[in-house]
Amino acid sequence: MNDDTFPVDDDGGRHREQVSRYYGSVLEASSDLRTNACCDPSSAPAWMREMLAGVHPEVRERFYGCGSPLPLAVEARAVLDMGCGTGRDCYLVSRLVGAQGRVIGVDMTAEQLAVARRHRAWHARQAGMTESNVEFLQGPMEDLAALGLADASVDVVISNCVLNLAADKRRVFSEIARVLKPGGELHFADIFADRRLPPELAKDPVLVGECLGGAMYREDFRRLMAELGFNDVRRVGGAPVRVEDAALRVGLGRASFESLTLRAFKLALEDRCEDYGQTATYLGTIPQAPDAFELDDHHRFETGRSVRVCGNTADMLSLTRYAPHFRVEGERGVHLGLFDCGVPGAADAPGGACC
Repeated sequence: MNDDTFPVDDDGGRHREQVSRYYGSVLEASSDLRTNACCDPSSAPAWMREMLAGVHPEVRERFYGCGSPLPLAVEARAVLDMGCGTGRDCYLVSRLVGAQGRVIGVDMTAEQLAVARRHRAWHARQAGMTESNVEFLQGPMEDLAALGLADASVDVVISNCVLNLAADKRRVFSEIARVLKPGGELHFADIFADRRLPPELAKDPVLVGECLGGAMYREDFRRLMAELGFNDVRRVGGAPVRVEDAALRVGLGRASFESLTLRAFKLALEDRCEDYGQTATYLGTIPQAPDAFELDDHHRFETGRSVRVCGNTADMLSLTRYAPHFRVEGERGVHLGLFDCGVPGAADAPGGACC
């Protein structure tokens, strides 16, 4: 990959200032966005919709995410939310990790964090906790070490339509890889483009603020993740982003955009799906998924049903926090060739192997 594939804004401070101003003062509610990227809560799973009722109205109104990247099986775990804004996803995840877990929200916009912090005690009471298990840190995503986040210190990193805003995406994803524990997971939603965008679009404060100017080209993202050791990025879901605002379309040319929810594990996975004759059976023990667990858009495990899986999928289910919830059978002693995942739409997916 060329060094200029993910260009770094020479004036990163000014870039962050423009983004912070857009989300701190230009936007006052999700209805102010000029695309359909912001996700509709009604499309969320039933268990999440129930939890949303326990989120403070002011926090909900200033939510600008494009997906629902909420990790399951995180009880007593540490979860980091990159670009947490007013903390909606932090407060949802705080219920999933419970009193023994912790949630860290990172954002650079003071106005957003002021809203998030104002309702910490309120959300703790709603969740039946004596004290909040959520903390918020102000600073850029590119330097988590400066915020006190050590190597291999978190189990899961989430982000909701924010990583595209980073001035230095390579450094942001490098930081994510650094802070994740072995077997940890990156689970995020973001906007991707079907081609490389002209660099000048990344300097337009409105296009960047609307998550278009800094949208990553899917193939460049795949290559970057592979460089960082994430060989198998899985697509969980996606939807096209409509740009009907004529002013925003100027300069975008024929580029099209998609909101994607993806997951990747910090594991030594192969860059192709290989067949070792393994099977996986979901035990139905995750409270929010009693009947089935969806790993990605083509791996749905019904409770009690044994499913053939590739070596990478077997590792994702047996070498991570999901291990107690699955029975994975078969060894790596015999290799049977490439595994036919039967992947729908594989040519357009931004992942490496099964994706």
